[in-house]
Amino acid sequence: MADRPVTKLDKSEVLAGLFAVWDDIAALLDGVPEAEWEAASPLPGWDVKALVAHMIGTESFLAGVPAPQPDIDVSTLEHVRNDIGALNECWVRYLSAEAGGGVLKRFKGITDDRRAALTGMSAEDWDAVTVTPVGPESYGRFMRVRVFDCWMHEQDIREALRWPSSDDQLAGPAAELSLDEIAATMGYVVGKRAKAPEGSRVLFELTGPLSRDIRISVDGRAQLVDDFGGREPTVTIRLDGLQFTRLTGGRPMCRARSQSVDLGGDKDVAAQVVEHLNFVI
Repeated sequence: MADRPVTKLDKSEVLAGLFAVWDDIAALLDGVPEAEWEAASPLPGWDVKALVAHMIGTESFLAGVPAPQPDIDVSTLEHVRNDIGALNECWVRYLSAEAGGGVLKRFKGITDDRRAALTGMSAEDWDAVTVTPVGPESYGRFMRVRVFDCWMHEQDIREALRWPSSDDQLAGPAAELSLDEIAATMGYVVGKRAKAPEGSRVLFELTGPLSRDIRISVDGRAQLVDDFGGREPTVTIRLDGLQFTRLTGGRPMCRARSQSVDLGGDKDVAAQVVEHLNFVI
């Protein structure tokens, strides 16, 4: 199925991050007043309840549970842009009238089911190639995408509730795996979306609790590299690590952290890359 190298990831590490972010979301929502479930999120058309309904829907799909039939043609909604968005909206509308506590109970129930299924999955099935949001890839890579998606939605919920993550809360395995997934996609962002010219060497310098350096070299094709072989970057983009994740997910920056983005080297190319950071569906 795959015409490119398949990513094989350590099952225990990925599941540790996935289970941790599910636990964090459940703890975050425990005891939230009913009115707060209707707080607007950074995603157009979705409140806190809709974010959780979306995650319930995705894990239900992966567990083989069919999506409920919507009461309207969801493809006509302004914020629905594709078939995946329409599928998401089926669960969002289905659970919209349910009390927040009931939605949280559903979230805990389906994630408990998924924990059991994933824990019992064989190494062969974990490494098997399947259809994923990033193309044909290993099931393990798919689950790292799930970590990224759930962690991003945890941050969306925090923004909606005005409870931004502390530095300590950003220091867990889910955040690191989410950054790993983002880094793996930056070649596509720099080369295909931003169209950085041949010979570009782009350095993302992430600061704060999610600090790391991400290097993309454009040599025939743009790809993630460990170093530039002793050469200096032609482009540098320096910003807070959490804010970087917000931009790559097409979200507004977090109000509680520095929103500074410092560009160096070829600033025209740097600005083009920043403008095209959003890669999510």
